[in-house]
Amino acid sequence: MSFTGYAARLSLLIATALVAALPCPARAASEETAKHTLHYKFQIGDVLRYDIEHNALIRSTMEGSTQKAQTRSASVKAWKVIDVLPNGEIELQHVVEELQMTNRLPERAEMKYDSTKDSTPPAGFEDAAKAVGVPLSHIRLTPWGKVVEHEIKHHQPAADPYAPLAVLLPEGPVAVGDTWDEPVEIKVNLSEGGTKAVKTRRHFRLASVTNGVAVIESKFQVLSPVQPEVEGQLAQRFIDGTVRFDIAKGRVISQEYDVDKRVLGFAGPASSMHYQMQMSERLRDESATVASRPTTADEK
Repeated sequence: MSFTGYAARLSLLIATALVAALPCPARAASEETAKHTLHYKFQIGDVLRYDIEHNALIRSTMEGSTQKAQTRSASVKAWKVIDVLPNGEIELQHVVEELQMTNRLPERAEMKYDSTKDSTPPAGFEDAAKAVGVPLSHIRLTPWGKVVEHEIKHHQPAADPYAPLAVLLPEGPVAVGDTWDEPVEIKVNLSEGGTKAVKTRRHFRLASVTNGVAVIESKFQVLSPVQPEVEGQLAQRFIDGTVRFDIAKGRVISQEYDVDKRVLGFAGPASSMHYQMQMSERLRDESATVASRPTTADEK
C-alpha cells in the first residue's frame, strides 16, 4: 500500500472513531423529549464520597469603616447507607472524613487547620476538629430526597439549620423544562427584637438530559417582602447553581454553586455588604464500591 493510500485509510479510521464518539442525534432528541424519573438508588453498605471545595468572601462597610473576612475549605463528605426500607426510603449517615480550612479575619493573622496533619487544632478550630471522623447525623430520605427524619448525632454550634441535607428531586417523572420547588421558611432576627418568618424556596428546573446525565438548575428565591436588615441575614442563601445527576445509578455526580449578593443599608443607611461564595462538590470514582454494613456502634 502506498503512503498516500495508508494516509487515506488512517484518516478514514480516525474520522469513523470521531463520529462514533459523538452523541447519537436520535438518542439526544429522545432524552430531551422523554419523561425521566430522577430518584436516588442506593444499596445497603454503599459509601458515596464527595470532594467539596468552598470559598467565601464578605466585605462589610459600617460608619465609614470597611472590613473583609475570607474563608476557604476543602473537605471529604461521606454518605454511608445503613438501610433501604421496603417503601424505598433510604437511611444513611453523614460523616466528614477530612477537613482543611483557612480563615482570614479582620485584624488577625491567617489561621489554618488540616485534619490530616494537625493532631491538636489551632485556637478557633476546636469545634470543627471535633466534627471530623464522627457521625454528624442520621438521615432518612424518600427516593426523591425529601427528608423524613433527621437525627443530629454530633451538635455543631455553627451549623446552619436551613442548609439542605440532600438535593430535592421531583417525586414523579419530568421532562426537560419542567420545574419543582422546595419551600423553606427561615426565621430571622429583627433589630427591634423578636424574630420574623420569611418564606423562601429552592426552585429547580430540569435543564437537559444527555447520555443519561440530568443537568438540574437550582435557584434560591425569597417570596416574602423583606427589608435590608433581613436581606443581609439572607445574603449567603442567594445560591444559584447546577446539579449533575446520573439517572441510571441514581446519585448526584456533581454540584456547582455561587453567590454574588450586595445589600445596601443592612445595618443603617450608610452600611453595605457584599457576599461572594463559590462551592463545588464532586463524587469520587471510588464511591461506586460497596462497603460492609456499619456496625451498631457506627450507627449510634
